[in-house]
Amino acid sequence: MSLISCNGKRIKRMVSIGAHLIPPRHHHPLHPELAFHKSNTHTHYIYTLITPYQTQITDSKKYMIKSLTSTITTHLTTRLTGFSRRNRSKFVMTTASEEVGFSAPRLVMKKVLAKSQSEGDGAVVRRSIGRPELKSLDPFLMLDEFSVSAPAGFPDHPHRGFETVTYMLEGAFTHQDFSGHKGTIRAGDVQWMTAGRGIIHSEMPAASGVQTGLQLWINLSSKDKMVEPNYQELLREEIKTVERGGVKVTIIAGESMGVKSPVYTRTPTMFLDFTLEPGAQIHQQIPESWNSFVYVLEGQGVFGSMDSKPVSAHHVLVLSQGDGLSVWNHGSNPLRFVLIGGQPINEPVVQYGPFVMNTQDEIEKTLQDYQYCQNGFEMAKYWRSQ
Repeated sequence: MSLISCNGKRIKRMVSIGAHLIPPRHHHPLHPELAFHKSNTHTHYIYTLITPYQTQITDSKKYMIKSLTSTITTHLTTRLTGFSRRNRSKFVMTTASEEVGFSAPRLVMKKVLAKSQSEGDGAVVRRSIGRPELKSLDPFLMLDEFSVSAPAGFPDHPHRGFETVTYMLEGAFTHQDFSGHKGTIRAGDVQWMTAGRGIIHSEMPAASGVQTGLQLWINLSSKDKMVEPNYQELLREEIKTVERGGVKVTIIAGESMGVKSPVYTRTPTMFLDFTLEPGAQIHQQIPESWNSFVYVLEGQGVFGSMDSKPVSAHHVLVLSQGDGLSVWNHGSNPLRFVLIGGQPINEPVVQYGPFVMNTQDEIEKTLQDYQYCQNGFEMAKYWRSQ
């Protein structure tokens, strides 16, 4: 028998021994090798291309038909009562064995609206992860969509025990820290900062108007919490992008469409920025053991299941476990979202503002180190940002 996925359910299709495949209930009239099941919504068909071959069973001298299946998904714009040459142009077929093929598709498990709040010095952020409705999602501690105009910003402040990823969407931000590192990231640029044992830095607007972007906090395991601080900074031109079938993906970390990011992630992480044109779809693999979520930046999209309701901008979607996510843009405007996933650390988390450790004793030691400018915070005694 072969297994066919239809609307997220597994359907068993029996095959005969020593004969031909038992005909399925429906066949495409123009391509009889294509068998299909119709969903309850009347707008989604799944085809299965059956390619039989025979292998001899030496015990019984009989033949068994094995089937190689390549699932082909079809999304119809209107309800069709049958297939004909006249309405063939109303649907598009894509090979799902290459793009879908998920044994356990990820679905939306929780939806949280990112609400505006004040942070830093006069800055406004939309926080999704790190608020009461979603305090964390191992290994992720926080996600902010920031919107800042000078003179507001994020003046001198410390970190220990995790990483920050800043992805600029519009405008520019200048960063400087107490070790002398200084730089400006602009729209499309990324700064991946490992705070490790300790850093004090500032992040301030470097252009006129409103500066927008995302900042993600990623936890570090206990063995990495006290590593030396480090930076990975990538200009927009250095970040790989792929465009295919109305889909554009910027690969900040991880892999998509066969292209890998060069970013080293101490905590294994994927960070993908997708834009789907109207009518486009994407089927992205995600390691099964990872936690993952989506944050919608623009437009509306359907996530996980075609039966799901569209989700609009500024929502974070926590995904169930599984091996991949499907997304459809049925709207008339482009859909932009980030898909982020990471390997859970599965360690205790004790957080005190910008300090993230494993125990309360370690937090108290961190506060002492910061107060007395020691054990990673030595330069704090003399440094102030310019």
